[in-house]
Formats: sequence, C-alpha cells, structure tokens
Amino acid sequence: MDIQKQKFEKIFEGVTKKKQIHESVLLVESANGDLSYNFEYGGKNIDTPFLIASITKLFTTACIFILREQGKLSLDDKVAKYFNKDTISGLHVNKGQDYSSSLTISNILFHTSGLRDVIEEGSTESKKRALNKDEYIGFNDTLLKTKEIKPHFAPDTGKRAHYANINFEILGKIIEKVTNSPLEDVYKQFIFEPLKLNSTYLPISEEDFIPKVFYKDTAMYSPNIIRSIRASGGCVSTARELMVFIKAFFKGTLFNHTVFQEFSVNNRLQASMLPIHYGAGYMRIPLNGFATLFMGKGELIGHSGSTGSLAFYYPEQDMFFVGDVNQMENPAIPVRLAMRLAMSMKT
Repeated sequence: MDIQKQKFEKIFEGVTKKKQIHESVLLVESANGDLSYNFEYGGKNIDTPFLIASITKLFTTACIFILREQGKLSLDDKVAKYFNKDTISGLHVNKGQDYSSSLTISNILFHTSGLRDVIEEGSTESKKRALNKDEYIGFNDTLLKTKEIKPHFAPDTGKRAHYANINFEILGKIIEKVTNSPLEDVYKQFIFEPLKLNSTYLPISEEDFIPKVFYKDTAMYSPNIIRSIRASGGCVSTARELMVFIKAFFKGTLFNHTVFQEFSVNNRLQASMLPIHYGAGYMRIPLNGFATLFMGKGELIGHSGSTGSLAFYYPEQDMFFVGDVNQMENPAIPVRLAMRLAMSMKT
C-alpha cells in the first residue's frame, strides 16, 4: 500500500471509529482517474445509495449555469420576473423596507439575499424535530412561512452571506418555469443522462427509495421532508456516481468552467458554518486560515450535506473527495474529513 493511501485510510478510520458513525464510504480520485482509493465501513460501499442532502445544490447550480449558457436566464434577472406579484411580495422585508422585488438570481445563488429558513441550517435539534414530524411542505407554503420571519440583512449588504435552503428552492422553481418542466426532468436531461448516472435521482413519489439518515443512534426515515426540499437537498446518489458528477461540474463537462473565474467572488457564511465561504452556488473552504493553523494550501470547493455527505475538489493537487458518514448530529464531520484529506497531501 502506498504512503498516501495509508494516510487516507488512517483519516477514514479515525472518523469511523467514532461511536456516532454507523456506516461510511469514501472515494478519493485524481482528476484523470489514475489514482483511485475507496474505503468502506458498516456495509456501505461506493454503489450504496445515500441521501446527498445539500450536495443537491450543485445539481441545481449546474442547471442554472446551463440555462445561462443557453441564454434563457441571467444571474442579474430579478427573481420577481419568474413569479406573480402576490407570491413574491413581502418575502424580504428588512427594517420596514420591502426588498422582495429587487432580489436577483445572483443574490439567491450566492446566499447574499439575507433570507433565512424556517428550519435554520446549523440547528440540529430543529432538524431532528422536523424529521420526526415528517410533513410535506409545498413551495408556496414554504414561502408563506419564510414571510413570517425576519431576514438577516438587506440583499448585498457588504460581504455578508447567510446559508439558507429557501434560496435554492426558489432557484429550483425558476428552473422549472424557464424550462416548463419539473425539476426531476431537467436534472435528468441536463445531468443524469449526459453523465450516464443511472443510480442518481430526485425522489418524487412514495415508490422512490429514500435512504434512512442517522441522528445519533436513531435511523430516521423522512420521505415527506426530503420531497419538500428537492432543489436544496432532496437528491439520492452513490459515491461512484457522485464522483462522476463532481468531476464534470468542475472540469467543464456540463457547462463552461470559465464561469468559476467569471464569478470568483465568495463570502464568509454565518459563524455556525465557519470556516466555510460560499461562491456561485458552491462552498469554498480555505485551507490557509485559522482553522488549519495557517498550515494548508489552496482551498476545497464543492459541497457538504447536513446528513454527513461530501463532494469536494482540491485544485491544489487536482484531487476529488466524495463520500458519506450518514450522521446528522454534527454536520461539521464531512467538512473536517475533507479538510484532513487535503491537508494530508502536503508536498
């Protein structure tokens, strides 16, 4: 076994030995596939379906970029362009001023809208209660509930960003309106079929398999909640197919990857998500900051999910990390895992 594989394996074993981890899978590959290592725990392998949670946002982002290339939308478009006035009015009221009609696709893609979720990201207890309840909440009801809570700040306030699922649920609905097709069909046309992802899907009915997610020692089955957050967290995939997607996302197979240079701005997210920044629809994690004691190089780009999923690219070494630890109790675990993997590759 080569030295680097031993390092990856030791890091993986360090995660899986934790009492809260019941199953896990990790796939590490170079961009050209010459190096490929996979690690399995608890019966989970690279072809085991798992809920990728917020990594779904990358699929939604890819659709937005593809539609932009086709000239069917612009990131400068006002969100209000795609909805009737009553639907959007009152969505974003900050200090007595209604910013709803001025929100742009860019605002919600970069999480600079200031909007917040009914179920706040980072609050695992709130998520646990929601999952136990397992109620389906339609898009219009989600908007109504969002209107009842105050946003964090006015759109484009300084360099502020606040991670909120509602942003991507709005993007999902815009995609449907632009294409005149349900989101699952757009994913299929733009992503699943071109990349030959046969085990990746967006659940739409009770017949569709939705994997259970652990919260501590409890395996939760929440199909209604999952179908309520389709564009922001509802996709199911495998490590093998997620690797194919994340490579295509950052290497230009699905859309022109120069978009990442064009929209290079990124902002730090709320304190509960440190050290994560957010770019144009994807997470950016600097490896040369306080979180790594300034010992790392470059950054990780990609996404993690609150269920323990991860899909990141490490440009410094041209390596990709994909996997799942299936544990909601601590959403930071997959991020820290990816950071340790990258840090182990010092030259």
